[in-house]
Amino acid sequence: MVKLKKALSSAVVIALFAGMVGFAGCSGVSEEQMAELEALRSEVKSLEKEVNSLKSEKASLEREIAEKNAKLDQCAKLKEETKSNLQKMGM
Repeated sequence: MVKLKKALSSAVVIALFAGMVGFAGCSGVSEEQMAELEALRSEVKSLEKEVNSLKSEKASLEREIAEKNAKLDQCAKLKEETKSNLQKMGM
């Protein structure tokens, strides 16, 4: 019976020690880790702003390209009309 009590108390001590080590390991985030996390959040925000800026610039460039393509189409139509009129005139 004494051996059983000693074994049981040893098991309890070992379990408590293992629990304390486990709890200390998972007890939270250190100041250094929090600073690193804040730096990463700041970097993510900065990169998101850059992405939004680049998307805006892309949309602006696509509008500009569309306008130039419309002008090119209009010029091509005028060129064909002029060519057709010149052929009618015999030139």
